[in-house]
Amino acid sequence: MIFETHAHFDDEAFEEDRDSLLAGLPQRGIGKVINAGCSIEATKRCLELAAKYDHVYAAVGVHPSDVAELNEESWKWIFEQTKEKKAVAVGEIGLDYYWEKDPKMQETQRYWFQRQIDIAREVNLPIIVHSRDSAKDTMDILKGAGVPGVVHCYSYSPELARELVDLGYYIGVGGVVTFKNAKKLKETVQEIPLERILLETDSPYMAPEPHRGRRNDSSYLPLVAKAVAQLRGVGVDVVEAATWENALRLFSKAG
Repeated sequence: MIFETHAHFDDEAFEEDRDSLLAGLPQRGIGKVINAGCSIEATKRCLELAAKYDHVYAAVGVHPSDVAELNEESWKWIFEQTKEKKAVAVGEIGLDYYWEKDPKMQETQRYWFQRQIDIAREVNLPIIVHSRDSAKDTMDILKGAGVPGVVHCYSYSPELARELVDLGYYIGVGGVVTFKNAKKLKETVQEIPLERILLETDSPYMAPEPHRGRRNDSSYLPLVAKAVAQLRGVGVDVVEAATWENALRLFSKAG
């Protein structure tokens, strides 16, 4: 079985077949799914899905591109949601300077990234980190975070990945690892310990080959596991078993 550590089944891309797709995942080898919040409304939907399906769990939080909606009231609301039985992480939180070029808004991202980390630390939950074009600031914050977590959809160098692993973080690997031009990610997968790799899709985005450009979903994760196995020179069963244990170790409330 595979543990899907990052999906967005609350997205409108799944409006027509969400229930049948989620219900059928265990029969397709996907044993557990973490649906990650990106906004307050998305987090509400994540919690609803987690309550509906035994194998679905929620991460609660606000994506850096949506932090303008955060204030003390909504921050307290996120804090309260971490007490839900199936809320297993604070996320998807972090920094994204690819879409946000305004220095003031980047500062706002950093502020709310830290504030959401504060929630995770207080309630003893891991964080799910989004980081794009913001490696230095992300690392500066994570070095003092004091919480475990995963950098999802990893896109930086193998060298930085090793630094993150040394800090105790996991590396999220998804469909990009199947792309021909994903040199840095392939090298990262080969160089870091298998015990620090998590499998994810970021559904409905980033579908693996040969489905690139189409809607992604967790049923494509065997293709990701196969690519990781080939890069590391081990069997797919080894990758699936190791990443399952890795996910349970990090997201202990999903055990």
